[in-house]
Amino acid sequence: MSEHMTFTRPAGAGNSAAAGPAAASVLAIGLMSGTSQDGVDVALIDTDGEKISHLGATACRPYTKDERTLLRRATAAAANLTDRDARPDVVAAAEALINDTHAEAVQTFIEANSLEPGTLGAVGFHGQTLLHRPERSLTLQIGDGRALAKRVGIPVVYDFRAADVAAGGQGAPLAPIFHQALVRRLRRDMPVAVLNIGGVANVTFIDGDDLIACDTGPGNALLDDFLRLRTGRQFDTDGRLAAAGRVDERQIERLLAHPFFALPPPKSLDRNDFRDWVGGTIEGIALENGAATLTALTAAAVARIVPLLPRTPKSWIVAGGGARNPTLMRMLAERLAPAQIETAHAVGWSVDSLEAQAFAYLAVRSLRGLPITFPGTTGAPRPLAGGVLVRP
Repeated sequence: MSEHMTFTRPAGAGNSAAAGPAAASVLAIGLMSGTSQDGVDVALIDTDGEKISHLGATACRPYTKDERTLLRRATAAAANLTDRDARPDVVAAAEALINDTHAEAVQTFIEANSLEPGTLGAVGFHGQTLLHRPERSLTLQIGDGRALAKRVGIPVVYDFRAADVAAGGQGAPLAPIFHQALVRRLRRDMPVAVLNIGGVANVTFIDGDDLIACDTGPGNALLDDFLRLRTGRQFDTDGRLAAAGRVDERQIERLLAHPFFALPPPKSLDRNDFRDWVGGTIEGIALENGAATLTALTAAAVARIVPLLPRTPKSWIVAGGGARNPTLMRMLAERLAPAQIETAHAVGWSVDSLEAQAFAYLAVRSLRGLPITFPGTTGAPRPLAGGVLVRP
């Protein structure tokens, strides 16, 4: 088992105001390995798939340098796949890695929190996205749910995106229904936007019962890749490089001419969709200026979604790795003013584990046959259930 997992035990959470038929609450574990490819996030929640009774412990099992390299190679190899069941050698090796690291993360988490597997109703297993091309009815998340269920001895719900994509939806983002349940507990003025900045950035617009969501554009992926290639660093710690650089606003405007930004929600992206579009802009640019410009691109792309929403959000709650970047948070505040901008931590949520919590929540909804995607969040033709349940 990993000696490098980090754990957090948040304070107890109250009940959601969400209404729905009475149902038994389920203790579930959620797992998330996002497009930043930095590790496996683990989270425990107690929910009936509508109300959130309790947000429990969280943890992270970081990937090693060699593991991240393998995932990057698999992502590159998957770019030209047309069959989501195909497993070229490097993709097969990456899937074995995903299975092993997620099983290890669950087993370590259970032991560290003195949990009994028999008390857990489900594990929500997102897997690792290697390819997302909804326009071709194709989305690929590696990770064998059957193998994981056998290893951890708990029912596993996985393959959350496929049913939505098969029905003509975008298959992303999936967390909005969870965001809505969380926001209802805050009792604040609507509308509220929940912004998750991982490798790709996505937003959930919540205005009472109205729920709209989409990817907004690049999150951390372009900046992380730029720094890794230039310096070997994995990310811009505390946004220091970007803070020291100068934003090329002319290039920002050129990049925002990409047709994606004019599309109304719902819409979604692959991690590498903007790599070629941005490549010429940062070639030869000074390190600090490149970091500043790519950070500003993320903020500017978020701001571009505001005119496409039914109403301007009064407040934004930011989660994911981007919430730990003060320079990005400052740029967001400038571009989204006068709306209030705050981190998930500031409202009592987890900055790092929100998506893992979401997949625990979605797993329980899947067990109950409740919809996880909606016309306003993925473009699905109707509210759709999703996920595949396998038992040990």
